[in-house]
Amino acid sequence: MKRSSDILYGIHPVREALRAGRRRLRTLYLGERYADRRLAPLKALAAAHGIPVKTIPAADLRKLAGTDMHQGVCLEAGALPLMEITALISRIGKEDKAPFLLLLDGVVDPNNLGALVRTALCAGVDGVVIPRDRSAAPTPAADRASAGAMEHIRLTRVTNMVTTIQQLKTRGLWVVCADRHASQTLFATDLTGPLGLVIGGEEKGLRPLVKKTCDQLTAIPQSGAVDSLNASAAGAVLMYEALRQRSRKERSTQ
Repeated sequence: MKRSSDILYGIHPVREALRAGRRRLRTLYLGERYADRRLAPLKALAAAHGIPVKTIPAADLRKLAGTDMHQGVCLEAGALPLMEITALISRIGKEDKAPFLLLLDGVVDPNNLGALVRTALCAGVDGVVIPRDRSAAPTPAADRASAGAMEHIRLTRVTNMVTTIQQLKTRGLWVVCADRHASQTLFATDLTGPLGLVIGGEEKGLRPLVKKTCDQLTAIPQSGAVDSLNASAAGAVLMYEALRQRSRKERSTQ
């Protein structure tokens, strides 16, 4: 297997990779004991793209995927194409709406990364920024957790999150980070303009310098015995509050 290859597994990631067509698609593998009718559309999509389809024993499919959670299908494909941060900023700056970016500072669990990407795509986020180090990578496991949303989102990895935030601020984005100790709550925070929303990692949260570089801190109101949400749940609340505010503003200006 070439190092530039990924083995995607599961019906949703494979389908979305075939639909998106952003990767170099190589071979679709089906388990010989899997006659699930949900696999038929995948074969049709592969045929439409001229991609070879191979039926292999279930044990070989499991070995190829590295997990039992393959749902009878794997896709050998090139690595997911990433955008440079400069290209992402340039592209969103030309679109006819206030930009909305999600920045993840130290999210190390691929399941959380996938869940956040899935929510981001649904909530109208223009792009997701993650660090190259101390962060979950866009692996097949993260892709499966995103239900294939990773195949459609604009994703960039950066060397220095602080420098990236400063760069976004010079381009007019207001950078808001989630911090449960913030004095202002999410529902009192204006999220309608050009926005960079920063979510910290699962264990340590935001790094101090990242927090210091942001324009504003905001907290999710909470009650009950547990005093914090996990990264993906907190991100979902924040992104959908931003979507609610932005949709309301858009309706009011029409």
